[in-house]
Amino acid sequence: MLKRFSKYVLQSVAGMIGLSVYILADTFFIAYASGADGLAALNLILPVFGLIYAIGAMIGIGSATRYGISKAKGEAADHYFPQSIAWSVLFSIPFVLAGIFAPDKCLALLGADARLVELGKTYLRIILIVAPLFMSNYTVTAFARNDNATSKVMAGSLAGSVFNVVFDYIFIFPMELGFSGAALATAFCPVVTMLICSTHYMSKKCSVGFRWKKLSVRYLISCCQLGVSAFVGEISSAVITFIFNMLILGLTGSTGVAAYGVVANMSLVGMAITNGMAQGTQPLISESFGKGEHGQVKKLLRWALTSVIVVEVAMVILVWIFTDPFVAAFNSENNLLLLKYAHTGLRLYFLGFLFAGVNIMLVAYFSATANARPAIIGSLLRGAVAIAVCAIVLAKLLGMNGVWLSFLASEMLTFVVILILSKHKENR
Repeated sequence: MLKRFSKYVLQSVAGMIGLSVYILADTFFIAYASGADGLAALNLILPVFGLIYAIGAMIGIGSATRYGISKAKGEAADHYFPQSIAWSVLFSIPFVLAGIFAPDKCLALLGADARLVELGKTYLRIILIVAPLFMSNYTVTAFARNDNATSKVMAGSLAGSVFNVVFDYIFIFPMELGFSGAALATAFCPVVTMLICSTHYMSKKCSVGFRWKKLSVRYLISCCQLGVSAFVGEISSAVITFIFNMLILGLTGSTGVAAYGVVANMSLVGMAITNGMAQGTQPLISESFGKGEHGQVKKLLRWALTSVIVVEVAMVILVWIFTDPFVAAFNSENNLLLLKYAHTGLRLYFLGFLFAGVNIMLVAYFSATANARPAIIGSLLRGAVAIAVCAIVLAKLLGMNGVWLSFLASEMLTFVVILILSKHKENR
């Protein structure tokens, strides 16, 4: 089981890092092509990615978790995949309409001034229009992962990332498409991933099933309850980025937002690693839980928590050692003020990962064992409530340092609440 656990976690982490590279590659090339303004505009758009990913993850991963539990119990599970795809497409329609008719208004709502709206509206239009692809991608990869095709998922995610890096460069520089080119490269990434994963669904090894049933809201709710941890794992970055953008615009202006763009993109990789570890553990826990193997469930949880703690500490050490080189990769103009803000921000912000990975893993464990209450409370706390309160309060008390430290404060608060909830569950 340990070998299988290691395989699932490593391949899921690689896949999630692949997803984060979609945006990271855009940021890197846009920073060189458009400087601090480009970095600021893209950072204002990041919450849109987070919202799209969050809804797709909640439906796709929640459905795949429910599928895994039902399958382990010997129940009919051949209708979950088409339901998940259909709901993902339906939920993407508002994004598509916003992309067609009002990308400039969306950017303005996100805090962009007239200059940044003009720079980023085409990028946002393209991303919103292809929202069905981003959201469906979570279903395709999650079900393949739950059907023991983790290698295929990893290959698809990494192939999409490589495509993005290569075509970001081609579209932005040789073809001189700028922001629009970056968006086009990113838009095609989920297509590459889904095409590779689809080879599993067409193979004899596939046991997912594609029986169509009438769309059911009851089904949607039951699956989304188990996808809440995945939802918050993705939405937390969007909520944090939006709140931080608004606070930083008031404290330091667009240069501060550009500096936060560096921090936010580095944190996306950190979140991808911890979310990947949680998602890699989830199918194994769900399977053991469905079979009634509670001792195995506890063993998997111990392995998962030990692994994520080691990774968290390693991430913080790396960021503190290589702070300036990381910032320099996104600071093509050698902006000294941006360097100053990002240097402090990166170090203080990443301290939050000492607790974030453990919280994500614990919430995923509750979801995988169909224990929705602590999963939902813990998820909402760390993904929206705690971070919003801590950011606003600490920004007033400590200025920019308070903004950076609010991530650490919110994760510590969430950790305490999750411990209380878990003790309460044990005593019942």
